[in-house]
Amino acid sequence: MNNVPLKFRFAPFPRVLGVILAGGEGRRLWPLTAERAKPAVPFGGTVRIIDFVLSNFVNSGILRIKVLTQYKSDSLLGHLSKGWRLSSMLDHYVEVVPAQQRMGKHWFHGSADAMYQSLNVVRDENPDLVCVFGGDHIYKMDVRQMLAYHTERDAELTVAAVPVPAKQASSFGIIEVDSTNRMIGFQEKPKDPREMPDRPGWVLASMGNYIFDPDVLEQALHRDAQQDSAHDFGKNILPMLYPTSRVYVYNFLENIIPGTEEDEHGYWRDVGTIESYWEANMDLVSVKPVLNMYNDGWPIRTEERTRAPAKFVFSDHAGDRMGIATDSLVSPGCIISGGRIDRSVLFPHVRINSFSYVEESVLFEDVNVGRYCRIRRTIIDKGVDIPPRTEIGHNRERDRELYHVSDDGIVVIRKGHRFET
Repeated sequence: MNNVPLKFRFAPFPRVLGVILAGGEGRRLWPLTAERAKPAVPFGGTVRIIDFVLSNFVNSGILRIKVLTQYKSDSLLGHLSKGWRLSSMLDHYVEVVPAQQRMGKHWFHGSADAMYQSLNVVRDENPDLVCVFGGDHIYKMDVRQMLAYHTERDAELTVAAVPVPAKQASSFGIIEVDSTNRMIGFQEKPKDPREMPDRPGWVLASMGNYIFDPDVLEQALHRDAQQDSAHDFGKNILPMLYPTSRVYVYNFLENIIPGTEEDEHGYWRDVGTIESYWEANMDLVSVKPVLNMYNDGWPIRTEERTRAPAKFVFSDHAGDRMGIATDSLVSPGCIISGGRIDRSVLFPHVRINSFSYVEESVLFEDVNVGRYCRIRRTIIDKGVDIPPRTEIGHNRERDRELYHVSDDGIVVIRKGHRFET
C-alpha cells in the first residue's frame, strides 16, 4: 500500500457528508445575479455553476449532500428539485437546507454563520468527515484524493488550495505552509501577499473547499458565533484554527481526473466577475479547451430535458444567407437560421435569424436574435428578444447608455430587457 502514490489511495469513507454553501449573492456578477443566486447562474450552454461541485461530489462517491441556500434561491431550488434526484432507496440524496433563523431572528450573516445555523443537519447524519465546499466555482476535482490526503495526515481540517499569480492575490485568501504542507499563515485578500518560497511571483490561494473533523467544525463554529466577526470561513475560521489545530493544505494541482490531459490539471475559476465568467465560457470554445466538457470519465451532470436537435438552415452562398457556427457550442433546440456565430456559447432554444453575426458572446436560453444584427462580446440573459438591425458591442459609449457594461467592455443584457422600438 505504501508503494501506491498518495493521491491514488482511496480508502473507504462510508460516512462522509457533503455540504455545499450556495447562498451567495454574487454582487460582482450582477446583473446575472439580479434574479438568481450565483450558483444558479447558467454556464457552458447546458449546465449551471453549482453542477460542477455537485458532479464532483457524486463522481467521487459522496452521495449524501446538503445544499445551504439563502439569496434569491427560487431558480436554484427548481434546478435541484428537477435535476438532482438521487436514490432514496440507497439513502442517497441532494437535500436543500433553507435559511431557518434557528439561532435568532436573523438570516445567515456569512458562510460560517450559515453552517452554524445548520449544524443540526450535520449532527443528524453523524458523519465521520464533513466536506464543506463552495457552490460557485468552475473546476473538476476527485474529492476522494483530498479525503485520502486528509486521513493520511490525521488532519483536523484540510484546505484545498491552488497557486495563482501574486497580482491576483487581492481576490483570494492566501495561505502559507511549512515543508510538510501544514498551514502556518493566512492573509485574507492581501495587497502585498507573501509569495510561495519555491515559486516567486505566485501565491497559494484557498479554493474555499474544506474537509473537517465534525467535532472540530462544531467547536470552531460555536466559538466564532460568540465573537464579533464576519462569520466567514476564510476570514475567521481558518485564522482561528491553524495556530492550534492540525490544519493541512491540499495542492489541487496534484488532483488527477480520469481522461484529462496535463494542461487541464489545476483548472479552477472563481467566476466572481462578469469578465471572469465570460472568459471561462470562452475557454470552452477553444480548439483544445483547458476545461473539457466532453470527458465521459468525469461528466458534469445536470437536469436532462427532452429537446430537439440543433438545426442549421439555408445555404444561399450567393445571397450570403447561411446558417454557420465556427468554434462555438450550440445546445439542443437552437436554430441557426441564415445567420452566423463565431466563438460563442448558445444555450437551448436560441434562434439566430438571417444575416446576423454573433461573435464572442454567451446567449442564454430562449434568446431570439433578429435579422441583420451585429453582436460582439455580449452576454444575453434568458428570454431576451433582440430586434432586427440591433448592434451591441461595437460602440462602447452608446452601449453604456443602454446596457450594463463591465470595466473590460463586456456587455450584459439582463433578463426582461425591453428594447426601444
